[in-house]
Amino acid sequence: MKTYLVTGAAGFIGANYLKYILAKHDDIRVVVLDALTYAGNLGTIAKDIDNERCFFVRGDITNQELVDRLFGEYKFDYIVNFAAESHVDRSIENPQLFLMTNILGTQNLLDAARRAWVTGKDEHGYPTWRKGVRFHQVSTDEVYGSLDENGYFTEETPLCPHSPYSASKTGADMIVMAYFDTYKMPVTITRCSNNYGPYHFPEKLIPLIIKNILEGKKLPVYGDGSNVRDWLYVDDHCKAIDMVVNKGTNGEVYNVGGHNEKTNLEIVKLTIATIHKLMSDQPEYRNVLKKKVKNEDGTLSIDWINDDLISFVKDRLGHDQRYAIDPTRISEALGWTPETMFEEGIVKTIEWYLNNQEWVNEVTSGDYQKYYDEMYLKR
Repeated sequence: MKTYLVTGAAGFIGANYLKYILAKHDDIRVVVLDALTYAGNLGTIAKDIDNERCFFVRGDITNQELVDRLFGEYKFDYIVNFAAESHVDRSIENPQLFLMTNILGTQNLLDAARRAWVTGKDEHGYPTWRKGVRFHQVSTDEVYGSLDENGYFTEETPLCPHSPYSASKTGADMIVMAYFDTYKMPVTITRCSNNYGPYHFPEKLIPLIIKNILEGKKLPVYGDGSNVRDWLYVDDHCKAIDMVVNKGTNGEVYNVGGHNEKTNLEIVKLTIATIHKLMSDQPEYRNVLKKKVKNEDGTLSIDWINDDLISFVKDRLGHDQRYAIDPTRISEALGWTPETMFEEGIVKTIEWYLNNQEWVNEVTSGDYQKYYDEMYLKR
């Protein structure tokens, strides 16, 4: 039986990955380490934590004593590191927090793994490692910087981050690869495009737009909305990580992209149209609307759900124009391909949010509204 340490698994991608591997593999156990910051919600994974196959520990990846204790207690085989401060806007407001968590936290995990997994030295003086272990770093396409209207990021694209967030993720990636080069540590890295799907915290574009539509609020779009992102359904990403953790080559980086390029404005307009259609075809969905406008016959109106809700706001500092990933390496080496086209995935995503408003209300309590006001209403 393999034992995983999955950090940040109360967050969006980490939670989906946790559910994915528990459903796919009967012969594993998982320890979740999560600090439960604003974007981590224990309720997301509460039903998965049974203290038999899945255990939860609240704590910070920068805490050396805690991480060492967990390695000693559980004898981890795989480390999958999702734990990170991850929102560009927040990194602009507080860069230091991102450097501490994303770089020093990753380095602390690497050192704990090195202390636990090294079994001796080879004839050249390099460490020898316990058989079958792996440290996997979950990264982002933002480490590559920005593209013009042509071309794609490959694993050979020079790293050129433009925000404190992407710089911190770049630093973490380079530390991971330094441990491979210096200590021959068994590591892999995946760099993904923009994820979307269930359990996404509503500071990111798609869940933010869904939430604002239901509340009848304006939909903030940075600049002119022409920035392009490659969108990847989160389940497809989880499948890719699982393949790399179990079958990837040590020291390799794998790009994971969805072949779903859209401008931000296209995303917003498609989300508006999809919500309108769902509520037209299935009127029971109108019950989740916070904005109540009634027709003459007493039914809830959805005529106001249209592009007039869009509000262009001052552009983000250092806003990258376009991301697009070439996933040829992972496709050829491991047989992974994205399975969910955006037009299908956005419907699944919106339906999940419409059916899980209790979760949305829970994660957006507390200081979320203050943050939202500062990020968008004051622009």
